[in-house]
Amino acid sequence: MITFNAENSSRRVLIIHNPLAGQRHGERFRRVLAELFALGCTLTVRRTRRRGDAEALARAASFEAFDVVAVAGGDGTINEVINGLADFRLSLAIIPLGTANVLAHEIGLSGRPEAVARTIAGAEAVPVKIGLANGRRFAQMAGVGFDARVVAGVDPGIKRLLGRLALGKLAYVIETLVQLVKSPFPRYRLLLDGRAVEAASAVVANGRYYGGRFSCAPEARIDGDVFQVCLFSRGGRWDALRYAWGLLSGRLRHFRDVAVVAAREITVEGPVGEPVQADGDVLGALPLSVTALPVRLRLLVP
Repeated sequence: MITFNAENSSRRVLIIHNPLAGQRHGERFRRVLAELFALGCTLTVRRTRRRGDAEALARAASFEAFDVVAVAGGDGTINEVINGLADFRLSLAIIPLGTANVLAHEIGLSGRPEAVARTIAGAEAVPVKIGLANGRRFAQMAGVGFDARVVAGVDPGIKRLLGRLALGKLAYVIETLVQLVKSPFPRYRLLLDGRAVEAASAVVANGRYYGGRFSCAPEARIDGDVFQVCLFSRGGRWDALRYAWGLLSGRLRHFRDVAVVAAREITVEGPVGEPVQADGDVLGALPLSVTALPVRLRLLVP
């Protein structure tokens, strides 16, 4: 643990830092610390060593000791911290260091150290909706089907290695190609506020961005009241490639076999053992139940 104190400090900031996520962003992280110190914040930096550390550190954070918990890492580290914060009395801030930084894009947070530091030091907290999937919280999305199998299949070691070369997303591209060959493409049964539908893949979107700045549900809002469920009706290698192209090109909303449905309560059933992903990490397996957490997260936005 490293603690920096400044005269006339304003906000007391606990920074939970994932050094693996930030290996290629080391200079950005150091500059954010320097800017926060110059702005008069009191900083406590705690580094994670393994999966689960960020959640434990967030759970131990005291409202009496800190005003803000800032996550220096990627979406997976943010997800852990959200699950660790007990009652959301502490505000959450982001120092984007990860592969996709989806939540940072969602709130329009620049990666520039000055902008990040100003947000942490002086921005007002906005209450945002947090999803609850099988008892675990998520900020951006939960998914079943092809994308969940890609997430489940990515080798963490390869992802870390490519991340050091600023090629972290390549790990997902490689696994996508693998899944195109081996995926069984089953179908899923969903209940959306009691309405029964079927799909080959589904993404429950809490925010509009997915995998970076791509979008499968443009109307989704983290400060809204409902989820937007993106339903991909067809399975198979060709359709998976076509959907991926639609997502990357921004034309997915024009596909007749893709529907987006608003819902507050979602359940998904399918083959036993099929993976579920949330915020880009494996959450567990089917069946899946999604609803909104009754308490809203206090998120610092620029």
